[in-house]
Parts: sequence; structure tokens; C-alpha cells
Amino acid sequence: MSGDALSQDPAELAKRIDTTKAHPARVYDVFLGGKDNYPADRAAAAAALAANPRGYLDVRHNRDFMRRAVERLTARDGIRQYLDIGTGLPTAENVHQIAQRIRPDARVVYVDNDPVVLAHARALLTSGPEGRTDYIDADLRSPAQILEQAARTLDFDQPIALCLVALLHFVEDAEAYPIVRELVAALPAGSRVVLSHLTDEMHPEPARAVQRTYTERGFTFVFRSRAEVERFFTEVPGLSLDEPGVVPAHLWHPAPAPAPPAIEGEDFASLDDIEKIRYRDINDVTDEDINVYGATGTKA
Repeated sequence: MSGDALSQDPAELAKRIDTTKAHPARVYDVFLGGKDNYPADRAAAAAALAANPRGYLDVRHNRDFMRRAVERLTARDGIRQYLDIGTGLPTAENVHQIAQRIRPDARVVYVDNDPVVLAHARALLTSGPEGRTDYIDADLRSPAQILEQAARTLDFDQPIALCLVALLHFVEDAEAYPIVRELVAALPAGSRVVLSHLTDEMHPEPARAVQRTYTERGFTFVFRSRAEVERFFTEVPGLSLDEPGVVPAHLWHPAPAPAPPAIEGEDFASLDDIEKIRYRDINDVTDEDINVYGATGTKA
């Protein structure tokens, strides 16, 4: 196990956690059925669910896109190194668990700057004996710091998959595109980019209703069109989109999602709408439900 960030004083770390305001990573955790969140986060999730009752499918299918992408890149393309920025709270399954199930020697570096994520980051460092994991406490807006620290664990002479999953819609254009260019420029040939992004292009009304619930809580929220998401690939020297391009997340190399945990009918009925999410089967998704684009790219 590594991760200098984990040596921080727990008391000092606790001072960084503002439980009175919702945080994107913790709201995401609510929708994934996690427990590492606070009433403000659950209130934000409940408001978003009221605005779009099937909006949880965006979060769950975004996560399933990540699962399929890591499985495909590891099994088919032999990628064994991952740099996952905007990691979020540990959940089942994390990138290293997916990759190391296929390639036990896979190495994964997680990056996030939320103190709540850091407080639970030890769960991200449970690498198998043949692989390695690390955690970096850093902001996406500090790509040089991320790259320098990632080099402690990752071999930058071998292909690396850069994961930017459900992250860039929290960053304005003036920063988002240059950051991606700088990160990709440091990657060796054969590296990959795994990217997902919220959009209001497919179903504007429900997407914007959810957006309002978040912006009212102080989140930066930038929807981008398919063409604007494609720019993250087409404007970076040497980077090209993989097939099938930028598509709704559930249509990127589709495959059945894992079954949810089992629960008895009466027990399910007793739960509130937020608690029910983790038990819902997301395989009933339709094109009308999804407002997330997914894509991968390859660096020549």
C-alpha cells in the first residue's frame, strides 16, 4: 500500500470537510447506494430525483460505462495502467478491482481532492499482491502535480489509460480543454483516454431541471454537446476517437449490467425513493433516459 496523502492527521482532514453543503462526489455516492454522504448530499440527490425520477440511470449507466471500458481495454487491448482522475468515493467495483481481476499486475493511481474521498481512500488501495495502487490528493487543475506524483507508481514509458469519468462537466471551457491537452501530452504512444460527460443535447428539459438543482447548491455545471465532447479528442495532437465515437453511455459497446442486490418486496416497499435506487435493475434503460455521453480514444 502506498499513498502519502493518507498520512494526513485525521483531525486536520476533518476540518476540510464541509458537511453543510452538498458535494458532487458525495451526491454521486448517494445515487450509487453508498453510505459516505451527509444530509445535504442526500437532499441534493432527492431534489435531482424529483426533477427527473429516472435520472439515477445517468449515474448508474455512467458507472457501468466505466466498468465496460476498463474491462475492454484491459482484456482486449492489454492496458495494465490506469490514471483515474476525479475518482470519487470507493464503491463496487473500483477501477483496480476491475482491471486486476483480468490482469493481476495492473497498476492504478487514483486522484481526487475531496477530503471525504481522502478519508475513505484506504479502500482504494487494496491492491492484489501482483499489482499496485496509489492515491494522490490533488486537483484536476494541477495536471503537472498529478503527472509528477503518478510517475511514482505508473511507468510513463508504457501505455496508460487516463480516466476522466463524469468529471469535466464541473470545469469551464477555458480550463477543461487545456488541462486535457496537458495530461494527454504526457502519455506515451498506445495510451487511451476514457471519458464521459453530461449533456443537455439529447433531452434538454429533464437534464436542465437536474442542472438547476445542482447550480442552486453552488456547483459548476457545464453541459456539452456531442461536438464539444469530441473536441476533447480531436483537438489533442495524436489522439483519435475509438469506435463507436461519442455516443450515449449505454450504447458504448453495450452489455448487460450486473444484477442489483436482492431484496424482498416488502423490504423494498418500505424504503424511500433514494434508498430504492441501489436495488433497481438498470437494464430497463431506454434512449429517453440517458443524458451522458461516453467515449474512448487512442494516442498514436
